[in-house]
Amino acid sequence: MIHLNYAHTWACMSETSASDARSIFEYRVYFKSLSQSLSVRNVLSFFLVYFNLCTLSSTCCEVNLPGIIYLLRIQGGANAGHTIYNNEGQKFALHLVPSGILNEKAVCVVGNGVVIHLPGFFKEIDNLEAKGVNCTGRLLVSDRAHLLFNLHQEVDGLREVELAGQLIGTTKRGIGPCYASKAIRNGIRVGDLRHMDTFREKLDVLYRDAAARFKDFEYSAALVDAEMEKYYKYAERLEPYIVDTVDYVNNAYAEGKRILIEGGQATMLDIDFGTYPFVTSSNPSVGGICTGLGIAPNRLGDIVGVAKAYTSRVGSGPYPTELFGDEGEELRKAGFEWGTTTGRPRRCGWLDIVALNFACTINGFTAINLTKLDVLSGLAEVKLGVAYRTSSGESLRSFPSDLSILEQVEVEYETLEGWKEDITNVRSYNELPASAQRYVERIEELIGLPCQYIGVGPGRDALIVKQ
Repeated sequence: MIHLNYAHTWACMSETSASDARSIFEYRVYFKSLSQSLSVRNVLSFFLVYFNLCTLSSTCCEVNLPGIIYLLRIQGGANAGHTIYNNEGQKFALHLVPSGILNEKAVCVVGNGVVIHLPGFFKEIDNLEAKGVNCTGRLLVSDRAHLLFNLHQEVDGLREVELAGQLIGTTKRGIGPCYASKAIRNGIRVGDLRHMDTFREKLDVLYRDAAARFKDFEYSAALVDAEMEKYYKYAERLEPYIVDTVDYVNNAYAEGKRILIEGGQATMLDIDFGTYPFVTSSNPSVGGICTGLGIAPNRLGDIVGVAKAYTSRVGSGPYPTELFGDEGEELRKAGFEWGTTTGRPRRCGWLDIVALNFACTINGFTAINLTKLDVLSGLAEVKLGVAYRTSSGESLRSFPSDLSILEQVEVEYETLEGWKEDITNVRSYNELPASAQRYVERIEELIGLPCQYIGVGPGRDALIVKQ
């Protein structure tokens, strides 16, 4: 059985900040309690329901499950980030390397659904090893994963310039252009590094395509030759990391190994189900597990969605429950809502139940892990966006795909009494203020699922397990 966890639907676009490191450590107690009831053969995975980056892997350094843990990254690239602090207070900023690398028991796998920028990947490894984290034999890369080149990053920037006033809000890390190369079948995979005799020809095709599309893209044989010199060295260095991860992961599953799955971004940034085109370029919803790793869907079991008690987003795109002015700034400061990858401030707002219900439908959640409830402490009242209505007053049954509709919807709110108490030291649900309990229970009523785990602070043990 594969157990899954997903997270925020309207949350940060593409990035996880230091504030999310607090959510990361909230899962320590969760994993301890969960590990007591799971069967030997388990795959746990955490993704976001909203726009936040999945915080799964960042918990891996805190997981105390018996035996070796396998941590698998399924999609995305270096447009996502985790900021993590270990027990000694050392800070780690990771973008491609799964965060479980901080747990010496963990074997980390970068799956076929990920796009890999090798200069950045090696920089992360060097930084980790400089801080005493050994990656040798503990970090593996799929031979089917696609390589992201500097030219993809350049094309990303040129594309944003071309869009002018209609920017997507990309991090300009080349993710979209690399997935585009994959889709039109002229991409270059990690396994191609084992065939350097044909590598230059394939790389030249990428350069020529970019030059044909963008007049400001510089192309010459000399530039391709210079890039090739780098990739001869990269190929040699990456070789010990390359494996057939489909075979490797399924063998680990068959042997009853404990597996955690990491995704980047979230359901509402899914290229198929998110606020297209203001989305990422892959599938950070439940289906991405199967396509990004080669794990069969009949091995998926419980799916726990991880959602903030409010919502946030970085980048462009419609955001119905967004708060402006002092209200939005107050939430941003209380939740430390700035992204790791670019440092951009997140847009903040009330919890969007319409989007959350949509994500529950897409992913089949069986429970919710509600994080950062303490951020709402001190507010006189709290609101839930419970329905969307069109300008004509029509109530929408589901989250609309048409952004022209989404941009004009009127949100129907329910207002609940807030709470002033500091809840960061609360560890029992019954000890929460009555108003905080009512807030949680109203969310449960609206989505038809239990909020089984509740994060109440930045501490490593700041988690309530609701029975």
